[in-house]
Amino acid sequence: MQLEYFQMIDRVEVLDLAAKRITCRAAVPAESTVFEGHFPGHPLLPGVLMVESIAQGSGYLLLAANGFTRMPFLAQIEKAKLRSFVEPRAELIVSAELVHEGSGFAVTRGSIVHADKKVAEAELKFRTVAFPSDDFRKITLDAANRVGVDTGAAQGAALGA
Repeated sequence: MQLEYFQMIDRVEVLDLAAKRITCRAAVPAESTVFEGHFPGHPLLPGVLMVESIAQGSGYLLLAANGFTRMPFLAQIEKAKLRSFVEPRAELIVSAELVHEGSGFAVTRGSIVHADKKVAEAELKFRTVAFPSDDFRKITLDAANRVGVDTGAAQGAALGA
C-alpha cells in the first residue's frame, strides 16, 4: 500500500474471469503520514481506506472483465461494514466478486480479511465509461500490470467473448 498515493492493492493473486472473482494482497505500511492524524499514539487504517481497497480490487476485476475498454468509477457505497480495526503492518487479503453488470453500471461485493478474520465488507456500485483518453488508458494498463494483472489475456478474453 502507498496510502498517500491511494495505491491500495500491492498484488493481484487470483483473477478468475470465468467466476468473476478477484483476490488481492495489500500490506499496510508500518509508517505513513495518514497515521499521524488517525490516531496520534494509536495508529489505525481509516475505514474509508479499507472501503477504497475493496473498490480498487473491484476496479481491477471490472477492468479485466471488460478487456480494459471501459473505466470503472466508484458511484455508490452500499452496506459497508467495518468489523475490526486494522493496524500498521497488517497483511490484508482483499477479495471481490462481480454481482451485476449492464447499462453502464456494475455492482461488486467485496471484503477484507486479516489474520483469518473478516475486518471489512461492502457492496459497491460503479459507473463504467469509455476511457477519457488513450493516455489515461495506458496509465491504467501500466498500473494493472504492475500489480500482476495479465492485461494482454484480459483484453484477449474480452475480444473472444
